Amino acid sequence: MSQIELAPPVAPDWHRWRDGLFSGWANGLVTLATLAAMLWLALPFFRWAVVDAVWSGTSADCATETAGACWAFVGAKFRFMLFAFFPPPLQWRPALVLTLITALLTVSALPRFWSFRLVPVWLLALVVIWLLMAGTAGMEPVSTNHWGGLPITLTVSIAGLAFAFPIALLLALARQSDMGIVRCLAIAFIEVLRGVPMIAVLYVAMLIVPMALPSGAAIDKLLRAQIGVTLFFSAYVAEVIRAGLQVIPSGQKEAALSLGLSRIQMLRLVVLPQALTAVIPAIVNLSIGIVLNTSLLAVIGIYDLLNAAKTSATDPTWLGFYSEAYIFAALVYFAICFTGSRYSLWLERKLNGSNRR
Repeated sequence: MSQIELAPPVAPDWHRWRDGLFSGWANGLVTLATLAAMLWLALPFFRWAVVDAVWSGTSADCATETAGACWAFVGAKFRFMLFAFFPPPLQWRPALVLTLITALLTVSALPRFWSFRLVPVWLLALVVIWLLMAGTAGMEPVSTNHWGGLPITLTVSIAGLAFAFPIALLLALARQSDMGIVRCLAIAFIEVLRGVPMIAVLYVAMLIVPMALPSGAAIDKLLRAQIGVTLFFSAYVAEVIRAGLQVIPSGQKEAALSLGLSRIQMLRLVVLPQALTAVIPAIVNLSIGIVLNTSLLAVIGIYDLLNAAKTSATDPTWLGFYSEAYIFAALVYFAICFTGSRYSLWLERKLNGSNRR
């Protein structure tokens, strides 16, 4: 009679915390010293940010010697930090864009909604976002020079990752191809873009591309920046996908081919589901990097959330409150990145559990 091997019991979370922080006297001393240093730094910050903070009023109320953080500045400049130079009477349009993006991200995050029908939905959503921001279809037009804030941060990041992914998938497969020319071209594309900083790609999109176009032809600077961001990150995503492809044993590929599957079916049904599941944390890490790197768009005159927050502190009425502006932007970035990291952890566990069943 065969014996069933039972998995060892999983220790509770607090046991893992205890073993990690107080596994020995030296480790315990380091933990206590770290906690003491954090407390020593946190108390003055708490007093500045909460106890002595000015929550409402004018800039004169924040100018007193006993005043701490001026959160009244954040309240006064909240809409500017979110939407930058977008005309105030029309800011309902970028607010609607944020609502649309949040709703679609929520739906797309749930595995039960995963299907190819999401692709046309997202493409239609990007068209709607462009129409709302640009003001076509009968609405008042707004130049891309006035776009900015959180909608630009999210739109450029999402569109960059969405369009970079299929390009990266083709590059990863091409780099493992048996055709020498295809493999060399893929390697050259990936290594060149990974060897230059993103700011150089943006400068090329801003300065070199217009000079290379025929006389009279013009491409909007935001579109040029989006293309540059997409191509830049496609090289990084391609290397992540290639790492996932290398995890799959060659025996699985040979078994799939021996069962009569074509190479396309083998990739779609056997290789890619496992490869992409294995690199979910790395893809999320790159996604966070795209969100953070949108701050470089300021070099070509596009103000994302961080630069809009920085610019808000140059208002003569509220001059100099850079700390509060940066803290506000940092909290928004933290909320986005922390949510993405926790979601990737949940998704990895869910997919691994489904594969085991």
